[in-house]
Amino acid sequence: MNVYLAVVESLADWEVGYLMAELNSRRYFADPTADCNLLKVGITRDEVRSMGGVVYTPDLAFDAIELKQGDVLVLPGSNMWDQPQTRPVLELARDALDRGHRVAAICGATVGLANVGALNTRRHTSNDLGFLKQSSPEYRGETWYRKEPAVRGDNLITASGLAPLEFSYEVLKMLKVWRPETAKAWFRLHKTRQERWYHELVASMS
Repeated sequence: MNVYLAVVESLADWEVGYLMAELNSRRYFADPTADCNLLKVGITRDEVRSMGGVVYTPDLAFDAIELKQGDVLVLPGSNMWDQPQTRPVLELARDALDRGHRVAAICGATVGLANVGALNTRRHTSNDLGFLKQSSPEYRGETWYRKEPAVRGDNLITASGLAPLEFSYEVLKMLKVWRPETAKAWFRLHKTRQERWYHELVASMS
């Protein structure tokens, strides 16, 4: 299984920080040897710089992706999703959804998906419904909008840019690389900062 992380200019570091750390470290994986590869994907193979100034070197370009069953395409927020050069990426994501592949998008990437019609018939959320309608004149999915931090609708996960924790939680549950009790304890620990959830997290690994 491959997790393809889109790395484009002005990538919003905080929106995928939890997810990248947990997938890369594998510290809570039910099986640390599980077949789960985190791959950085760019519009080209050229380096890009995030909002935080971190330089990312893509492992491959989007035109080299071959999505297979179980793979996930993750689209972090960025100031680039309304630019012409990212439209092929968004169209790839839309077509992947239509074929039953899994896509997860947060913040500005949800607006990008709206611009290519990917949210018109799928449950989703974004930063705000009014913001989504204003930012995407092509958007016709208002009846499918849910006012929640993160929403999973079949093979699509969407989230507000203010919900990186909830976004990561939904993606990790979708990937099933953690035990359900591990995912629950991890989320509750970060959400509430209560000591009991740390002990439950540790216990879930035994």
